[in-house]
Amino acid sequence: MSGSYDICREPVIVSFREKAAFTETYGFTGSQGQVFLEGQRILPEGRDSDTVLIFMHPASTLNLMPLPVALASAGYHILSCASRYAKNDTALIMEKVVADLGAYIAHAREVLGYKNVVLCGWSGGGSLATFYQSQAEKPTITATPAGDSYDLTRAGLQPADALMFIAAHTGRARILAEWIDPSLRDELNPDDRDPALDLYSDDVHPPYTAAFVETFRAAQLARIRRITDRALEMLETLRKRGSGEIERPFLVHRTMADPRFLDPALEPNDRKPNWCYLGNPETVNTGPVGLARFTTLRAWLSQWSPDHSRADAEACVPGVSVPLLVIENTADDAVPVSHPACVFDAATMKDKTFSSIKGATHYYREQPEHQAKVIAGIETWLVARNM
Repeated sequence: MSGSYDICREPVIVSFREKAAFTETYGFTGSQGQVFLEGQRILPEGRDSDTVLIFMHPASTLNLMPLPVALASAGYHILSCASRYAKNDTALIMEKVVADLGAYIAHAREVLGYKNVVLCGWSGGGSLATFYQSQAEKPTITATPAGDSYDLTRAGLQPADALMFIAAHTGRARILAEWIDPSLRDELNPDDRDPALDLYSDDVHPPYTAAFVETFRAAQLARIRRITDRALEMLETLRKRGSGEIERPFLVHRTMADPRFLDPALEPNDRKPNWCYLGNPETVNTGPVGLARFTTLRAWLSQWSPDHSRADAEACVPGVSVPLLVIENTADDAVPVSHPACVFDAATMKDKTFSSIKGATHYYREQPEHQAKVIAGIETWLVARNM
């Protein structure tokens, strides 16, 4: 497929009935027995296609991101899907996001008339796409990690025809476990920190020894599990009370402290040192946009606890049988080097492909040549599979 097309955009509104035990999203959606989803189709003007590339992130909207727009300009039909938790992951339940994605895929086939559906798991959408496809091929989940009934075996999830895993990490829970700041000693007081584990203190400097990293990683997981234990305990307390209070929000301080941000010798690639995809790591560590900053008991278990979340691409990909394309950006400042590789290694389908884009950053900002390589690789891969 060659040439550059003008694009047009059209809203895609999908809705379905769902009975919820309580309201977890603001407004009409979720409180009136009907879920409304707002997506956008991005189309190359004057070009028909029987294949649609579907992009979805659990909590973000991707219709303005460079890659989906560039793919539409290259001649592909794009469906950018927003979940019911768009731009607010405070109460996000991954199992419900899977149901949302299923509604879009059914709409793409049954209403929009596409023959081929390709799931494009970019960034945080990679684990979602892999989680979805594994459940669509062989559904097993009947409840959320908090024990609330939510039956994906009866959701009628339609499998996609192919899966792409592009500049994607293995999952929100695992990435948080590798990024959370283990120096915090008191969850209610972010100033109470262990200086020996504080990457941003005057006492800790790169390069980091293997022993330090091992201690740091163990402390990260220990902090995650302390938060999880409190979440489980509070859920049980609320259940025993038997009152109208069945959920509780909470704040998680300092969640962006990965030694790899500051020491480029750890899992080396072409990334910029002392930086992460959200900017200065120290600033982001304490700012309002860090991972899991605002959350709830159930959302913590479903999307942030590595011991409970099912949305882990490495764990899910063995259950996927359709063709898989994994693309690694070698200067990625969001996705650790090890993540795309471990997903590819865990994949068991016969048709799987791994590709690296040398020098590409996470968002391809001011990198049109690298973005063009990604699109060319996607085109070659799709054409070879008659899509």
